[in-house]
Amino acid sequence: MKQIAMKVRCLLFSIAAAFLALPAGAQLAPANSMGVTMGHIHLFVKDVEAQKHFWTEEIGGTVVQNGPLMLIQFPGTYIMLRQAEPTGPPDGSIVNHFGFVWKDLPRALAKWKADGVEIEQTGNPNQGYVHGPDGIRLEFYGDPSQSAPVVMNHIHFYPMPNDIPAMQAWYAKTFGGVPGQRQRMSSPGLIDCDDIPGTNLSFSPGKTTLAPTKGRSLDHIGFDVKDLDAFAKKLEAQGIKLDEAVRLAPNGTTKVAYLTDPWGTRIELTQNLAPGAAPSAPSGLAAH
Repeated sequence: MKQIAMKVRCLLFSIAAAFLALPAGAQLAPANSMGVTMGHIHLFVKDVEAQKHFWTEEIGGTVVQNGPLMLIQFPGTYIMLRQAEPTGPPDGSIVNHFGFVWKDLPRALAKWKADGVEIEQTGNPNQGYVHGPDGIRLEFYGDPSQSAPVVMNHIHFYPMPNDIPAMQAWYAKTFGGVPGQRQRMSSPGLIDCDDIPGTNLSFSPGKTTLAPTKGRSLDHIGFDVKDLDAFAKKLEAQGIKLDEAVRLAPNGTTKVAYLTDPWGTRIELTQNLAPGAAPSAPSGLAAH
C-alpha cells in the first residue's frame, strides 16, 4: 500500500475532464473493466420540493424520469430524493459530503449569495461548501476548462486513520477503483482516494468512529453496473453479503440490489438506471 499511496493518480479535475469525451446527452461515465460506474446519490429528505428546487434552481440539475423514478441529472451522477424523516445530516456519518465542479464558479457564487443560500468558505476562493436542506453540504470547486456547466466530482468519507488502506483496497477489489492520492483543495496536502468512473472516492482521517449512512439524509450512494445478476454472484463468491437481493424496480427496466461496506456506507447497485436504457433481462426474482 505504501507504493500505491505514493502514486498521485486520483487527480480531482481529471474526472471532470473525462466528460469532454462523452457523446452529447451522455450523463453517466463509461464503465470500468469491472462494468462499474458512478450512478447516483440517494437523499432521504423532509421536503422533496425544497430539495428539488435546491438541486435544479441553485445547483443546475435537470429533472428527468425513468418511468415512475424521478431523477435529477448531472454529468456523472443522478440525485434521487425520497420523502422521509432522516435520523441526522451526513455530518456525523461515515460519508460526510460530496462535491461538484463548476465551469463558472464566480457566477454560481453570485447567484447563491443573491438567493440567500448559505456558503461556507475559508482561505481558497476557488473552493468551499454550499448548504442545502436537511443538512446537506455540497463541496464546490471551479474549473473554467471543463465543457459542462457543472459535473460530479467526489464522495468524501471520514474513516478512522488505520482503516484508510483497507478501505482503498476494498473499493479497488469490489468495484475496480484505482487507488492513489489527490490534491486537497481546501489547504495544502494530499488525500488518499480511489477513482471510479464518474467520481473520486476520497478518504480523509476521521477523529472518531462515525455512524452508518442508513437513515441519514445522505442514506446511500449508488453504482451502476452492466450485468447486476452476474456482479451480485461475484460479490457473494467473495463473501460479500447483499442486504437486499437483486430485484426489478417498479419502472420495469432497472434492476437494484443493496449492500453495506465494512465501515457502514450503504450502497445501492443498479443496472439501467439512466432514462432510455434498454430493459433489464428478467432475473427470476419478484419485482417490488
